[in-house]
Amino acid sequence: MDMEKKPRPQPHPVKLLFQRQGKGSGVTRIEQLILHPRLKEDLLKRFKQRRACGGAVDNGALVLQGDHRDFVEAELRALGYEVRRHGG
Repeated sequence: MDMEKKPRPQPHPVKLLFQRQGKGSGVTRIEQLILHPRLKEDLLKRFKQRRACGGAVDNGALVLQGDHRDFVEAELRALGYEVRRHGG
């Protein structure tokens, strides 16, 4: 699937949140994204390249180092996903 195509409808919005951890600036988490694991890796790679940050897939959630909520929300909405922010 090309990431430029509209995704299949999801039963719930994608959950977007920022978590502070002991040290460092925290992480941006993208949860409840229904997508094939390989496509999640591709999307994460694209986000990491565009934001020049690290990240990983953690138990199905995409995790980016730092606060990238505005960028991620805009990108996911452009791909046709409904996004709901949680916390801060």
